[in-house]
Amino acid sequence: MSTPTTSSSETAETNQTRGDRPSGLILLAVAVIVAVLLRPLFDGLLQNPALQTWSTIFVSITIQALPFLALGVIVSGAIAAFVPPAALMRLMPRNPMLGVPVAGVAGLALPGCECGSVPIAGRLASRGASPAAAFAFMLAAPAINPVVLAATAVAFPGRLDIVAARFVASLAAAIIVGWIWAKFGDNSLVRDAKGYDESATPLSMFVQVASHDFVHAGGWLVIGAMAAATLQVAVPRSILDVLAGNEVIAILAMAVLAVVLAICSEADAFVAVGLTQFSLTSRLVFLVVGPAVDVKLIALQAGVFGRRFTARFAPLTFVVAVICAVVVGLIAAALTGDLGWRQGLVVL
Repeated sequence: MSTPTTSSSETAETNQTRGDRPSGLILLAVAVIVAVLLRPLFDGLLQNPALQTWSTIFVSITIQALPFLALGVIVSGAIAAFVPPAALMRLMPRNPMLGVPVAGVAGLALPGCECGSVPIAGRLASRGASPAAAFAFMLAAPAINPVVLAATAVAFPGRLDIVAARFVASLAAAIIVGWIWAKFGDNSLVRDAKGYDESATPLSMFVQVASHDFVHAGGWLVIGAMAAATLQVAVPRSILDVLAGNEVIAILAMAVLAVVLAICSEADAFVAVGLTQFSLTSRLVFLVVGPAVDVKLIALQAGVFGRRFTARFAPLTFVVAVICAVVVGLIAAALTGDLGWRQGLVVL
């Protein structure tokens, strides 16, 4: 009696799977037909100067960022698949106050998207590493790795001060959050994290991690590029000038924008460089907050470590990241005398 039941269930699942494929093909065919039929309308729209400007900004941001995004997810997948967490744990002292900065600097060894740093941090914590050190690694890795710093240098050509400011502010935020959690954090809130499926072969894990990060991060990159282009075209220049003219409002606006847009760390600099109305200090806030706390990271951290943990950790990270970015921006303004940094120094 059990065999027919199993067979019937499998047959139903197979029929359902087969039924999904034609529907997907039908939707694709319909989309192509609609695009062909509406081509004259699209041709007319593309003659609109505002839409031409929007498409130019969107395409330039996307094309510039994609190579770094691809490189980041490939390296991140390779590390997740072929580098055992024990190799990283051996670099971390057992004392949390010493282990946190070491773990933060170890983030240099993980070029890749922040999507990959969360489950790896979960694996470190589940293998016995100090949770505070694992969290410092999780925050630092997507922000100070060579791919992200190189992407920032390309997005801001000739501005090594911005690259250095991002490195210092992001590392400082990761270490301070780690120290605060080591001193005051409740590790009982941290759910045991399994991280990646260790039963998978290295090759399958590499494909799984790289493809997952690329699809998710690439989607957020497109959304971020669209948002940046829309801000430049659709939002009246006077409104952007008002937001950018008050440095306190500009900093808060850029911090919230970083959380909402959730752009991959390999691509966020190409979005920030287009927001020319805003000071370098407020754009530094955008670059520091984004890889540390955004909507997709909050969801990932809740899934790996638990919602009770994330409810405390995410606000802490947000506040510390904003403060570190502002302080480093003020220091950069004082050291360089650059008017782009100085706006924050005068208003604040």
